[in-house]
Amino acid sequence: MPKIVSIDVCAAAVPLDKVTSFSNRTVSTRHYGLVKVRTDEGIEGIGFCYVGSAGGSIFEAAVRDLLAPVLLGRDPHGVEGLWRDMYQESLLQGRQGTVMRAISALDTALWDLNAKAAGLPLHRYLGAVELDSVPAYASGGYYLEGKTPAMLGDEMASYAAKGFKAVKMKTGRLSPREEEARLKAARDAVGPDVEVMMDCNNAWADVTQAMQYVSRFEQYDPYFIEEPFGPDDIDSHARLARLTRVPIATAEIGYGRWYHKELLDKGAAGILQTDAAVCGGITEWKRIAATAASYGVVVCPHWFHDLHAPLVAATPNARYVEFFWDDQVLNFRRLVDRQLDHKNGRVILHQTPGLGFSFDEQQVTRYGSWVSVR
Repeated sequence: MPKIVSIDVCAAAVPLDKVTSFSNRTVSTRHYGLVKVRTDEGIEGIGFCYVGSAGGSIFEAAVRDLLAPVLLGRDPHGVEGLWRDMYQESLLQGRQGTVMRAISALDTALWDLNAKAAGLPLHRYLGAVELDSVPAYASGGYYLEGKTPAMLGDEMASYAAKGFKAVKMKTGRLSPREEEARLKAARDAVGPDVEVMMDCNNAWADVTQAMQYVSRFEQYDPYFIEEPFGPDDIDSHARLARLTRVPIATAEIGYGRWYHKELLDKGAAGILQTDAAVCGGITEWKRIAATAASYGVVVCPHWFHDLHAPLVAATPNARYVEFFWDDQVLNFRRLVDRQLDHKNGRVILHQTPGLGFSFDEQQVTRYGSWVSVR
């Protein structure tokens, strides 16, 4: 039986070409956590996560000092047991945040490794619903200096012209009147048949403030309002969901199945945006998606289309993958050697074993360095 013989970890800091703003923060650099897990049979799996705009060294320490010793010498096929043991080891250091993201990256690498060993693309290894492509929405609409509502409309229209049937824009940074103008420009630009998503990035402090915005938005028929409040303010999400006909989407920063169950039990999310690179990896993501299905809730995972396209393809209640068509915001694209393509609003799945791509080592070493644990 194969045994894990080495784990490599890298904290890569990749600057953005343009400083980019959300509702309540501004980003100039993204820190990614990368791992490679290798067996004595010479098969290597890769995993990754977004750490934040700083703090990549925390990820490296979590993998090197806390989690790699749990995996070394073990059979990579024991994914459930390995996940349990990594989680148990992390109880005192952090069951969410960077340590859980480190678990997520390592768990992803195990799935990639095992799918490669089986000679199957990840979506087929998981048991696919879709075999060739998955529906996607084009994500953008960020705040840039000098960007007007008309320019935002032009951006959204450019995605529709590429064949996307759904687009997403940011909201919540400006006044209710100004944000309504931005949404109106987007809706006018794409027409009535393209779904428009709104991403607040935790913009609002309370339900009263949120309704000042959402009551203006309803006439433009957004598909969802994403992350209106802080991720742990579950009750406010639930109250807002009862006050508006616009579905509430959240959980991109959600960690573990228990947090997600509380969201579902309280009716706080009509759409889960659970991120496998955040919540505990593919193993935990699958549990959460299956639980959501029993509540009749749709899953539209957040970010990292490289990872989430095969998961959407293998999940009956997953509707969309979030797709970034260039490397200006999701600049993780610069660290891998193959990009997913899209056609007519659908992302084309890789058909080579595992995730279907590797790290571009020349680019990785430009932004960080590998540390090996054996």
